[in-house]
Amino acid sequence: QVQLVESGGGLVQAGGSLRLSCAASGRTSDRYVMGWFRQAPGKEREVVAAINWSGTSTYYADSVKGRFILSRDNAKNAVLLQMNSLEPEDTAVYYCAAGFLVRTVPQASDFGSWGQGTQVTVSS
Repeated sequence: QVQLVESGGGLVQAGGSLRLSCAASGRTSDRYVMGWFRQAPGKEREVVAAINWSGTSTYYADSVKGRFILSRDNAKNAVLLQMNSLEPEDTAVYYCAAGFLVRTVPQASDFGSWGQGTQVTVSS
């Protein structure tokens, strides 16, 4: 299994930017699909974005398309989520996840390894 640790969360004003990082350790040689999910208070966990092993294919939720950019650096065992034009609705705990057989529209159940989460708060 792979261990994941997120960083980069914080408080930002609407319209601002944050970059989340996810560092992987353990079985990093496995060809994981990496994803970011978020969960706001009282809401279900939802997918934000996902990227395949080679970085050639990405998925973005409609709510973040055109604002968020997901990338990965396998040499550094890292995944980066650049979040621009942040909105108060983006406020949530953001989780990094790793999985193998991930559906076209990624689901939380597709991912077997999870980080502890990092809080993102966007003020209006």
